[in-house]
Amino acid sequence: ENEILKIARRIQAIAQAGLHYAGNDFDRERYSELRSLSVDLAARISEAEPGKITGLFTGETGFQTPKVDVRAVVLKEGKVLLARERCDSRFSLPGGFADINYSPSEVAVKEVREETGLNVIADRLLAVVDTDRHNFPPLEYHYYKIVILCNLTGGELSDSTETTDAGFFDFDSLPELSEKRNTKDLFALIRRQIESDSAWFD
Repeated sequence: ENEILKIARRIQAIAQAGLHYAGNDFDRERYSELRSLSVDLAARISEAEPGKITGLFTGETGFQTPKVDVRAVVLKEGKVLLARERCDSRFSLPGGFADINYSPSEVAVKEVREETGLNVIADRLLAVVDTDRHNFPPLEYHYYKIVILCNLTGGELSDSTETTDAGFFDFDSLPELSEKRNTKDLFALIRRQIESDSAWFD
């Protein structure tokens, strides 16, 4: 199913680029049909309604690129900061989509403060992860995750509009993970990278 979803996403990306660059109505009609077929294919292998897939696949224009998701790794006494997502009641590293006019490190700092109430400063890049290569479940978009190690400077744990129950957890006894956001494989990579002097990518 994941491979089929990759094909649907790729067809959608080609169709979107074609619609952007097409020079005549005939080509635009063909690319529109191609995009409709990509929606149908994605809907057949996912739990989402075709209308939702259509919204995801047609909400942008221009040449399509992977979405950028920034995640912050904050440690305290060897434990990692996680917050429970309100949308699925499972846990993830603080983070979210990269924001316009924010650098990756600024996004990491902002997301930690907004989702957990804690203040941090960005330390270094741990990894840039392609979600298609690390056992993530089928995702509607192709994502790159930028994982940044941050140092805790203060604040108090609190809930947010998106998260609840933030706290520090042992890597060997993680709570139920929000796997669309982070997987056990990702945490294994993070543990290795914390001890490494270089950033990991791919």
